[in-house]
Amino acid sequence: MPEPPSPHGRLGPAFDGVLGAAQANAGWAFKAMYEAFAPAIAAYARSQGTFDPDGLTNEVLFAAFRALHRFRGDETRFRSWLFTITHNRVIDDRRKRAREVPRSSRTPEEDVLLGGDVEEEALARLGDAGVRALLDRLTADQRNVLLLRVVADLSIAQVAQIVGKPPGAVKALQRRGLAAVQRQFEHEGVTL
Repeated sequence: MPEPPSPHGRLGPAFDGVLGAAQANAGWAFKAMYEAFAPAIAAYARSQGTFDPDGLTNEVLFAAFRALHRFRGDETRFRSWLFTITHNRVIDDRRKRAREVPRSSRTPEEDVLLGGDVEEEALARLGDAGVRALLDRLTADQRNVLLLRVVADLSIAQVAQIVGKPPGAVKALQRRGLAAVQRQFEHEGVTL
């Protein structure tokens, strides 16, 4: 069995062995992949404001695991593939929410929340509120690029492929997004 995943969401040298085992349907390998990649996917989904980041993470990994037998490549390419799926699911989530009936017109029965630790969720939402407010000040393209570069730890070329823009445009969006974040920090008196 391989070493536990790194805290940076990578399997490292164990990736090829874990991938091969997962492609052969070894349960431990799916677990190792989930533990390595789920936190970064959930963080990306959460920072994009999805309704259910954990559910979206499960959907992404389920879709990836179903198609795993067709995947060929190294860990870097795998992360890029996962975040392409994630990015597309985030867009689908936004479209779905845009079509939904507004919350105020729902009946109480339609608005029931199931399960979860209320205190834990409230604290997580409070912690996320500052980050969400900061990200909401960016353009959608800047937010996507920064999150894919920082949270997903993808290269400029990988991000360009996912968002469908040339690498030069991705670099410019990253530069402008970081400048906007820096200006906001300076405005609030935060030093880096």
